[in-house]
Amino acid sequence: MQNSRSGVNLLNTLARNLSLRTIPTHSPISASALIATKYVHLSSYVQARNKKTGPQHVSTLFKPVPVPTNADEHDVGSEMVGKLDKTELLKILNKFTQKREIKGLCIENGLDSYLQQQAFASFRRYCIEAENLPVDLHITISDILHNAGHIDDIFPYFLRHAKTIFPHLDCMDDLKKISDLRTPANWYPSARAITRKIVFHAGPTNSGKTYHAMERFLTAKSGVYCGPLKLLATEVFNKSNDRGTPCDLVTGEERKYGISENTPADHVACTVEMTSVNTPYEVAVIDEIQQLRDPQRGWAWTRAFLGLIAEEVHVCGESGALELLQKICETTNETVEVHNYDRLTELTIEDSALGSLDNVQPGDCIVCFSKNDIYSVSREIEARGKEVAVIYGGLPPGTKLAQAAKFNDPDNSCKVMVATDAIGMGLNLSIRRIIFYSIIKPSMNEKGEKEIDTISISAALQIAGRAGRYRTQWEHGYVTTFRSEDLQTLRKLLSQKPEPLKQAGLHPTADQIELYAYHLPKSTLSNLMDIFVNLCTVDDSLYFMCNIEDFKFLAEMIEHVPLPLRARYVFCCSPINKKMPFVCSMFLKIARQYSRNEPITFDFITRNCGWPFALPKTIIDLMHLESVFDVMDLYLWLSYRFMDLFPDAMSVRIAQKELDDIIQQGVFQITRLLKNTEASQSAADGDMSYSIRRSTQLREPRVPSSSRGRLTERLLAQGLLTPGMLSELRKEWDAQQQSLEQSTTLKSLNDDDDDGSNAYKKMRRKRRK
Repeated sequence: MQNSRSGVNLLNTLARNLSLRTIPTHSPISASALIATKYVHLSSYVQARNKKTGPQHVSTLFKPVPVPTNADEHDVGSEMVGKLDKTELLKILNKFTQKREIKGLCIENGLDSYLQQQAFASFRRYCIEAENLPVDLHITISDILHNAGHIDDIFPYFLRHAKTIFPHLDCMDDLKKISDLRTPANWYPSARAITRKIVFHAGPTNSGKTYHAMERFLTAKSGVYCGPLKLLATEVFNKSNDRGTPCDLVTGEERKYGISENTPADHVACTVEMTSVNTPYEVAVIDEIQQLRDPQRGWAWTRAFLGLIAEEVHVCGESGALELLQKICETTNETVEVHNYDRLTELTIEDSALGSLDNVQPGDCIVCFSKNDIYSVSREIEARGKEVAVIYGGLPPGTKLAQAAKFNDPDNSCKVMVATDAIGMGLNLSIRRIIFYSIIKPSMNEKGEKEIDTISISAALQIAGRAGRYRTQWEHGYVTTFRSEDLQTLRKLLSQKPEPLKQAGLHPTADQIELYAYHLPKSTLSNLMDIFVNLCTVDDSLYFMCNIEDFKFLAEMIEHVPLPLRARYVFCCSPINKKMPFVCSMFLKIARQYSRNEPITFDFITRNCGWPFALPKTIIDLMHLESVFDVMDLYLWLSYRFMDLFPDAMSVRIAQKELDDIIQQGVFQITRLLKNTEASQSAADGDMSYSIRRSTQLREPRVPSSSRGRLTERLLAQGLLTPGMLSELRKEWDAQQQSLEQSTTLKSLNDDDDDGSNAYKKMRRKRRK
């Protein structure tokens, strides 16, 4: 075992450098299996890291524009001075491109070595292949061939050609001015024209910070609440109207009115992206202000904080945001009034880990960071005769609320919840104890790189703080981990203060990209975004450019669809999970329909999604229904931006409500769905490696002998390797394979002209194979 330990130690060294979870060196599992599994994690992670090892050189982003042929029908140059000897011409051009003086002139005119290579090659090809050259160039080359001119005389014509294929050479200064983002506070002159009072309500979860801000909102003459989630905005909408303060609701997919559609209320509850920076208010509330640092959505909080026209701006969030907010307010000539709050209830870190699902108690919430863990844990708990509520990010809001209500109801038999970190904000839950099933979570950083690391201090505090809610049956909260080896790490995380925020996010606006497109009319939207991000100037002591990979993903998907730039930009801002192939497929179909100026009707949606729906029988059925719900969300989101071509929003909303009810019933019976999935897969092909089946087997399964090597058999016989350990290794391997499969599926979407239901069936057949 010495060699295996040295191999594991080497891999662990790499893992620590890459912030990955390490393998215990005392583990009895086989060296080959461990090293193979760890290699998969390391190699995939290194590949992700190497995709962006540093800022991309801006010159590589400018794609050469095709050069039009000479418009003259007659070869005037040949008529005047005779035809050119192409062999001699090639010699002259080669000599021209090799001259040091010419390369120096190129650099002075903005052509670095990368652009020079392409420009020289294009110019050479143009001169040799053209049937007739412009008269002035033809005569100049003829003079050089007859020793009546100097080879340097070609440069003006070469530069003219270079500026034709690289139009940015003439507008580089303009592009840099457009993408100067060093003073974003100046983008909002109406907010700068008034003296705003900034009040920061700082404190942990369950400290009452948002309550105090909301009391000021409800008593103001006018106000706006900006929240991170539809659920929170809806909760404020309901609370405000119940308290007698008429309030409208504005989210990306929905509008509701406190008075009537024709009489706007003075108060508005909205998701932060929908915040109006043109409407004046007495009081504005920005919730979860620490989301300024979010790599994908941080720009929305920055925009709201800088742009809201309000006499008082109340921001709520972690204390770690204070220093950054104060620095930003220095640029707006504003000061921050700080109100600190302590937690209202006691939170205790338990001395021991849960260890086994047999130890689950009423009021427990097990937090997982993957759907597979959600499925497996919930099935195992229900196998012990306990009813489970399930919440994860992909569920519709109605289903989440129904699951939360079931868990919160003291008279309901459901006393246990299994959830992802989606519970961190947006739901009022009566939780006695939070149990971290794992403290390792995959995430995406601001550079678009996938990272697998221990959860942040902020995330640990946010999730753990959900235990022990004020004025509920569980006021005293407890927190622990499932595995004993994680408990000390969690204890360390919870003993620290939230990490100070260093930067707030920014994002290119549609107006800025339109100006870029004016100067670079032949560039694609994805290419324009890349150029903007690489040319932009940001005050990195305060701001960073948000990740644009999701935007670019959608832009590249519909690149071949003929759309006006503004419409293309709006489509690419759609809230789509790019990991859901069916949703991406429908996004593409909707864009095509829109480009033909044909209405996207309710019939179009139902025909492509397979309406009406039956109750799901398997997990795959449930996942498909969740995808269809997201497609309907997409329709509603677009319907508020392109009302003329999305005429059936009301019908889609009614159908979506019905679908939400169907999904709720499916989630209530999630264990049965898991069993049916396993049975159907076994009947179809007997594949024991099916990922959902395997992930639901927490107990030691029987490992097929056909999959055991000699070393595996020996270790099993000696008791050094258990079938459960082997199953865990396979689970990790399958997760990698499934990720690759999804990536391949998404790449093929642009070429897929089948309807949405066929795309879904193809995905299922592919998985079975």
